[in-house]
Amino acid sequence: MLQARKVVIADAPLRWQDVVAVARHGFFLELSEQAWARIDNAQAIVQRIVASGERAYGVNTGLGALCNVSLQDEQLGQLSRNTLLSHACGVGKPLTDEQTRAIICAAIINFCQGKSGLHRRVVQGLLALLNRGITPQVPSQGSVGYLTHMAHIGISLLGVGPVSYRGEIVPASQALAAEDLEPVHLGAKDGLCLVNGTPCMTGLSCLALDDAYRLSGWADVIGAMSFEALRGQIDAFDPEIIALKPHPGMQVVGQNLRALLDGSEVIASSRGIRTQDALSIRSIPQVHGAARDQLNHAARQIEIELNSATDNPLLLGTPDDYRVMSQANPHGQSVAMAADMLAITVAEIGAIAERRLDRMINPLVSGLPAFLVSQPGVNSGMMIVQYVAASLCAENRQLAQPAVVDNFVTSGLQEDHLSMGTNASLKLHRALENVTQILAIEYLLAAQAFEFLKNQRFGAGTDIAWRLLREQIPPYDQDRWLAPDIASSAALLKNPSLLVQTFPDLL
Repeated sequence: MLQARKVVIADAPLRWQDVVAVARHGFFLELSEQAWARIDNAQAIVQRIVASGERAYGVNTGLGALCNVSLQDEQLGQLSRNTLLSHACGVGKPLTDEQTRAIICAAIINFCQGKSGLHRRVVQGLLALLNRGITPQVPSQGSVGYLTHMAHIGISLLGVGPVSYRGEIVPASQALAAEDLEPVHLGAKDGLCLVNGTPCMTGLSCLALDDAYRLSGWADVIGAMSFEALRGQIDAFDPEIIALKPHPGMQVVGQNLRALLDGSEVIASSRGIRTQDALSIRSIPQVHGAARDQLNHAARQIEIELNSATDNPLLLGTPDDYRVMSQANPHGQSVAMAADMLAITVAEIGAIAERRLDRMINPLVSGLPAFLVSQPGVNSGMMIVQYVAASLCAENRQLAQPAVVDNFVTSGLQEDHLSMGTNASLKLHRALENVTQILAIEYLLAAQAFEFLKNQRFGAGTDIAWRLLREQIPPYDQDRWLAPDIASSAALLKNPSLLVQTFPDLL
């Protein structure tokens, strides 16, 4: 739960918003005594196993296809260290700091289930990375769902590899020394715990949820502006009609649109000018509503995973009465499917937005000047920004292809069905960025369309949205460099608190 700029892990389930608070907004992460007790209990079970000589996967055996190789004594700590070093083999551009922080936060929440068995000092080291602002540089590519990303985080605890610290990229050893932190000494199972489970896809998906919920709100606001600019027929949003198809999200969007358009003279004077609008205009409640329903479903799946024990093996019971269970909880199918579904969801939000903005620049259907400029011909106006939106929509169609069905075989046939959930989460992030830009373009065009209609009063909410954009971007009287305008519009949509502050009654 959130408490005065900190998140405390105790007994209650955590929310995806807690991960966002830590990763994106710099909240401190703390563990309650109950959480530390659960961690210590599982570690005591590991010590009992090591002392007894009982063979347990990952505790005193090799990993993956080497699970039948028994190890003992100093080999156990060396295995943990070697596991991190050998698994830290990712490639590509590093994750952003907030993405890495989300992964670390999700991993700590997993360990606090008390079923993993790693030493307390390892969790303390991870907490220090978060709370002291030391962020490992983690290559974005190379995960089949787990392993590589967390390995790059893990080697930072050893003082190995680069980290982001105080605005610079420095060696992990330098950042640890600056904070008077010693490299972490690893013991039995520590290395396996650090690379196992589903924190990569789960942490990344928590951030994606934050972006997707915010964009779904902006989509309603901007969609209402486009509806008004195109003088839509408001009867399509009649509450009695919307209620006849009782999907929850559809009801919310219908209510939002009616509130945003309330009092519009543009809408009132446009009644009856056409029998019905194009589907991209009259189906906003149906499409945006379906997206909201899928978003809520995905959030449930991701939160369940966030509060699950996802290591292999899992340690149950107490040191005096325990079970060591090899199983498949690190398989991230639920999150992978949720992330894939969200990629489809956000692609559809972008797709219908592109159709709306295309209609606004087309004088054959808009009733507005061609390409929303006063002197078309000598000015190209908003012609090419629609090309940009179309390009982004095309890319989103590619990103909406499911990652979860791309199965591969790894580890000498031992791991022969993989979720690809981290890939699913990362491509979801790219799709969300594309939709942000598409909506930013629609916002820009809708506001420009309002310039030709401002002799009449706009809706209660759409007028606020128009004036908000005009505080940053002037009207478009003749051709000018458009890229900065799109960037300014997108910056408004990325502001984490602006939507709630500007539209506090938006559902």
